[in-house]
Amino acid sequence: MSMTIAREGIREICISTAILGTAAILAMWPARHVSPAFWALVILFGAAWVFSIAFFRDPRRRIPNDTGILVAPADGRVTEITRLDSCEDMPGPAIRIGIFLSVFDVHINRSPCAGRVISRTYRRGEFLDARHPECGIRNESNTISIQPADLAGPIIVRQIAGLIARRIICHLHVGDTVERGQRFGLIKFGSRTEVIVPADCGLEPAVSLNQHVKGGSTVLMVARRVSESDRKHEQRAQEPASAGAC
Repeated sequence: MSMTIAREGIREICISTAILGTAAILAMWPARHVSPAFWALVILFGAAWVFSIAFFRDPRRRIPNDTGILVAPADGRVTEITRLDSCEDMPGPAIRIGIFLSVFDVHINRSPCAGRVISRTYRRGEFLDARHPECGIRNESNTISIQPADLAGPIIVRQIAGLIARRIICHLHVGDTVERGQRFGLIKFGSRTEVIVPADCGLEPAVSLNQHVKGGSTVLMVARRVSESDRKHEQRAQEPASAGAC
């Protein structure tokens, strides 16, 4: 699998290289020679440096081309699948799927669908743990609303800062067009990403709680399958009532 480093992490990687390299030299300096303690520190600093690079890894992903689906907007574990009676960013009932990103997950965010960005709202807030049930409404967040090209919408993607994450990056602007699985930003050092859709948009979750998903490649939601009996029921409901006496 081909992999690159996200350009948003170059500054942090350079800083960690300078700090850890300097720390290794200073650890050796008092003894003026390479001691066993020095090698222990080299291993420790080396592991920290490798982690700083691995955090910003950006692997290539195979994007599904099926119709009527949404893909996961991030890597991580599904911690919430909730039906909401109302949502501040969407009129009427909605379905929300929350994904928790640990520090070991890829932190690149991807668009769940193809479409056009119709709004983007950044909100300052707290830095609760990304697994906290109220982090979505209390934490720093960035909310992107996309009008999908082939589905009922809007589709909302929300980047939420966590306990450690203190910087949300988003490259999208109102009016931009996106493709399914397209990279659009990241959240640094642990976070949460949510997808919110209208409850009546015809989509249903294709994942389960605690499932680990991959951004851009895991199918998150699929078009709801209508059984033959449901179809006949809908057809009868749409037929005009007879004019007979009551």
